[in-house]
Amino acid sequence: MLRNEGERLKRVVVCTPRKEYARVSNLEEHNIGELSDPKLVIEQHDRLKSKLREFGAEVIDIQELDKHPNSVFTRDTALCTPQGYIKLRLGLNTRLGEGEWMAKTLEAIGESCVGEIKAPGTVEGGDVLLAEKVAFIGRSIRTNEEGIRQLSALLEMMGYEIRVVQLPDTILHLDKVLMVLGPKQLLYCTELISKETIDGFEGIRISCGGDTTANIICLGETELLINRSNSTVIERLKAEGFKVHTLDLSEFAKGMGGPNCLIMPVDRGA
Repeated sequence: MLRNEGERLKRVVVCTPRKEYARVSNLEEHNIGELSDPKLVIEQHDRLKSKLREFGAEVIDIQELDKHPNSVFTRDTALCTPQGYIKLRLGLNTRLGEGEWMAKTLEAIGESCVGEIKAPGTVEGGDVLLAEKVAFIGRSIRTNEEGIRQLSALLEMMGYEIRVVQLPDTILHLDKVLMVLGPKQLLYCTELISKETIDGFEGIRISCGGDTTANIICLGETELLINRSNSTVIERLKAEGFKVHTLDLSEFAKGMGGPNCLIMPVDRGA
């Protein structure tokens, strides 16, 4: 069950990039900036899995979807909620089909489907954050108005207040500028997230740009996992009393992804 992404991380689905991610023939079509090093990308992913397990999370590692290099970014494919999972319909044509792929995994581990996003709606998981009784949804180049309408209806029935954040085309997903740090704490970029948007939460402000991003993993209990290149955020959060674990995830930055993109959180809680 997952209601609040600030609670302790208990179970996640990941996808080790064994072949597809490192052999993209058309980078632009898949929105990948640069090919990864096949050996190094697996080493980096293995260290991520080790850190998650070290914290106590159960890590379910599944095989890549054939001809889908972006399937390594499991976050985007579904949304787990207190009542079950919502099957998402991704906004990049080359990622269509990944929602069904993840649904099979979630069904296999006992998760039930409580809804799905249907065409022409699109929603990607990186655009959705569940924080206490609020669901933040990014309106982005990957998540459209119809997708937001469908998702909002499902989440409102679960008691969530919906707050939509309009993102410029230069920001791929909401998790680059807004992330949950704890049960009532948010990390946010002042350039795009207003104080009114995060009303009711304790906000830690950062100025985004370059390697500075809100894209992190909240492990729970004031522990975080952050890409080593995100040095400004690392120092800021350490100063705020968080225990920060760092990893080199440079090979995933080549595919426009960060730590949060690499995990599908299934269960959080005490």
